[in-house]
Amino acid sequence: MNRIDQRFADLKAQGRRALIPYITAGDPAPQHTVSFMHALVRGGANIIELGVPFTDPMADGPVIQKACERALRHDVRLVDLLHMVSEFRRDDAHTPVVLMGYLNPVERLGLEPFADRAAASGVDGVLLVDMPPEEADLLGPIFKERGLASIFLVAPTTSHARAATICGHGEGYLYYVSLKGVTGGAVADAEDIAAHLAPLREMTDLPLCVGFGIRDGASAAAVGQVADGVIVGSVLVQKIADNVETPEAIPAALEAVLGEMRQALDA
Repeated sequence: MNRIDQRFADLKAQGRRALIPYITAGDPAPQHTVSFMHALVRGGANIIELGVPFTDPMADGPVIQKACERALRHDVRLVDLLHMVSEFRRDDAHTPVVLMGYLNPVERLGLEPFADRAAASGVDGVLLVDMPPEEADLLGPIFKERGLASIFLVAPTTSHARAATICGHGEGYLYYVSLKGVTGGAVADAEDIAAHLAPLREMTDLPLCVGFGIRDGASAAAVGQVADGVIVGSVLVQKIADNVETPEAIPAALEAVLGEMRQALDA
């Protein structure tokens, strides 16, 4: 049982929902990322998704695209993220960390070298937005041998048959995209989400976590009524952008935003 599985088991025993924040590594500069990760934990994060800066994102809206641009101006690479996770692990051996990004940087580094280095650094799971389940037979075993969970997305437009395939390959948790479009869009509709999660629960025992459209305590609490976890990104990344000239103020800002969501979820 890796840290992700253990964390969900603990939350289930407590009757609580997972709070999973996302930030882009290296934004606004690489020396700040680890302190931001610790601030997220203080704010109530149960799992952290750490975004890999990428030049050609497909699912990210303008807020996260600009964060990638800020990070890439500092030449932040995939190997730099692994160093960040290693540094984070010096003070936090328990909070699961999931790398979220695209397949190209992983292929550039090499599938097995990446998996070896990710596991050694303390990464617990990998979500590659553009890796279809049809390719999972190649990469999945490489990750599994090293204790890395392969995490997949399911969209509102995903067919029943394809969702079943994704569930068959998924590990850790399933990331349900609540909206058609990119990150930072409209507020999530809990009633619509519940209708889409119901058939997924018949296909898998994986925790079902919902992202896109969660921006405050109210939306987090509403989605938490029907999901096993909520994933929040753009509102946190925007807080970083708002304070890019005063990065020392960012940890407290992240902690405050996440703290409101944590309180709402637990209530």
